[in-house]
Amino acid sequence: MKSVFGIALLAASASAFAPQQSTPSKSALSMSFESELGAQKPLGFWDPLNVCDGIDQERFDRLRYVEIKHGRIAQLAIVGHMVTTAGFRFGAYEDITANGYGALQQLSSERFWEIIGTVGILEFFIMKDNGAGEFPGDLRNGLFAWKGTDEELMQKRAIELNNGRAAQMGILGLMMHEQLGIDPYVTNAFLGYSSGFSS
Repeated sequence: MKSVFGIALLAASASAFAPQQSTPSKSALSMSFESELGAQKPLGFWDPLNVCDGIDQERFDRLRYVEIKHGRIAQLAIVGHMVTTAGFRFGAYEDITANGYGALQQLSSERFWEIIGTVGILEFFIMKDNGAGEFPGDLRNGLFAWKGTDEELMQKRAIELNNGRAAQMGILGLMMHEQLGIDPYVTNAFLGYSSGFSS
């Protein structure tokens, strides 16, 4: 019995000096991004789908740019959803009576392609990163400068990123409730106030 224990102890001590194969772990691969903007309390660096495993800084910056852009679009979508639900319509769209998906069904093909064309012009010609920005998602392209300390500017960027993340979840929730046939403005319905939503 003592000899078995001695052999095991000898093998364990010898393995401590054996060369180790280095296999990068998830934490090692994403370690360089843990100090990036968006890695905030309480979650820290949160990558549940392991999208950032094994990527370089250039790929990370591209993903961050896309995240910021989608957040901005979602924020506009939330505001648009609330404004049209409140009953406001602009110009040639005053004859649209429904909101959300119902409004899409009431659009004429000309109005639909007008919206697609406007989005295309914004995407390909106006809201374009020409490389002069200071960070991913900086579409100022050198036209004007931000004022404030580095800490204040980072805080503003963090606020925008978090608001964009919240808006992406918010617009997804509005669309899902609408498809389930529930008033998307659940809080209003829960409190007994009509949101004015009509699909």
